[in-house]
Amino acid sequence: MAIDPQAAAILNMFAAMPEPDYATLDAGAYRAIVAQQQLPMSNEAVASVEHFSMPGDGGPIALRVIRPGPGELPAIVFFHGGGWVSCNLDTHDNLCRRLANRSGCTVISVDYRLAPESPFPGPVNDACAALRWINAHAAALRIDPVRLAVCGDSAGGNLAAACAMLSRDSTMELPAIAHQLLFYPVMDAACDTGSFDTYARGYLLTRDMMRWFWKQYLRTPADADDSRACPLRTDRFAGLPAATVITAEFDPLRDEGARYAQCLSAAGVPVEYKCWDGVFHGFASMTGILGAADEALEFAAQAARRALA
Repeated sequence: MAIDPQAAAILNMFAAMPEPDYATLDAGAYRAIVAQQQLPMSNEAVASVEHFSMPGDGGPIALRVIRPGPGELPAIVFFHGGGWVSCNLDTHDNLCRRLANRSGCTVISVDYRLAPESPFPGPVNDACAALRWINAHAAALRIDPVRLAVCGDSAGGNLAAACAMLSRDSTMELPAIAHQLLFYPVMDAACDTGSFDTYARGYLLTRDMMRWFWKQYLRTPADADDSRACPLRTDRFAGLPAATVITAEFDPLRDEGARYAQCLSAAGVPVEYKCWDGVFHGFASMTGILGAADEALEFAAQAARRALA
């Protein structure tokens, strides 16, 4: 399918910006580039926003609790994307607010530690610590701990899937996860699928960029064999939480997201998979400027509402 006209206009905005030299790029310089490239996103009012700080292995972890209404609500624990290297609670606030309002769930966004200062498994450990803390403080947060989903986009989707596996295996004392809601998740370090070949350049996320992210995240190449880092590198998909997996047509990560959905389905796990036509990686965050983002968030929110009813 042809690229969506709105998506094409966004790509044209970034076309004049040269890709950095990943052989010499450091995390600080990359974060500065990301800060300069932030698009103006639409935001929307919610019933309330609260901030909490919880202890983590590497220091305090900030949580942002976004509530769409009163009473005890199901909860979606959200992990932001950014290649494990960049982004924060603010960069994905618009996505979280819209997801909360449309799903009727409290969305709790987690500000986990970033690589390379905190490489694997630091972000995974922070994600797990957040789930334990949220479960222990469910009453104060006014959430129903039985109706708990994990969610994330890109690298955050990777963390959400890792938490789902660890919860199933009853490791790290994690609460039960009712659903995993994943936007174009990172699933394997190989970067060698057909979509990586087809969309290696020209669609915001490139193969060279993704390889650089993995180098920042993994301590050694051997870490890639750990399913907490690469959820596709396991042969045990049975018993995982039901999932909603959303990918983008013009995205190097499309095929590995689709492969994860296929593995779940083959193992008997209920899964709803949708590849969004005409758009690129990261599109769901572009609310207000990309119609497909609004459509995808509505689709995701309704999936979460059904799963956590």
